[in-house]
Amino acid sequence: MTLTLGALHVGPADFAVMAIVNRTPDSFYDGGRNVELSAALDAVARAVDDGADIVDIGGVRAGYGPEVGVAEELGRVLPVVSAVRERFPQVAISVDTWRAAVAERVVAEGADLLNDTWAGADPELVALAASTGAALVCSHTGGLPPRTDPHRVSYDDVVAEVAAALRGAAERAVAAGVRRDGVLIDPTHDFGKNTRHSLELTRRLDELVATGWPVLVALSRKDFVGETLDLPAGQRLSGTLAATAISAWHGARVFRAHDVRETRQVLDMVASIRGTRPPAVARRGLA
Repeated sequence: MTLTLGALHVGPADFAVMAIVNRTPDSFYDGGRNVELSAALDAVARAVDDGADIVDIGGVRAGYGPEVGVAEELGRVLPVVSAVRERFPQVAISVDTWRAAVAERVVAEGADLLNDTWAGADPELVALAASTGAALVCSHTGGLPPRTDPHRVSYDDVVAEVAAALRGAAERAVAAGVRRDGVLIDPTHDFGKNTRHSLELTRRLDELVATGWPVLVALSRKDFVGETLDLPAGQRLSGTLAATAISAWHGARVFRAHDVRETRQVLDMVASIRGTRPPAVARRGLA
């Protein structure tokens, strides 16, 4: 099944890079470097130059922090969506939100994808995607409400439970009217999971790919990488890229990333090893 996000089409053998552009002053990694609108737009331009196919715009920190209301979230994300749609018509625009009130406005301004990282916390979001034709990410959080961390969470089989939950969420979304070619599933590493859970999800990601739904992975500099290697966020690139290569080999299609150029190179290398992308240059031994 080909995934369609605006003008972007991602086939079963394709990899798409989703660049992270957060306008949050308390982002866990970038520390608020894109709070100013001009900085956010510069970040988008760099990401596109580095090979991003999708830009994911966020206005609320995923974890604990000060309350951010609908009006403030819209104030952060809406100007970026409008400007990106005008300046980069070929780029798919995603907005990281769980709120239908935010989703309605950003889709009207040109967003193609609603990245609902909190697994339907707002029940109106699916209906909004259905009525507007927007694509939708179905995620898994183990039942946690937005902006909370897991505590002593356990699963009999985390991969089986995540696969079943995501398959059900995707099917319910389509039954509600969301485009079948616009649905992705995201195991949502770290959300509702400990580090061992996230490692197992990565190791067995092929089981999620086997559901038939396009898989998005958001691995970039996350805590499971940091705990595995005992490194702070600023030193987690190598671990992130290792997890990216494994996920790509297992068949994930969309990769949410802070480091677009490096992620693009890893995905191109995996595609060439897999045989779905020719080498950019092949002169060795031919002269």
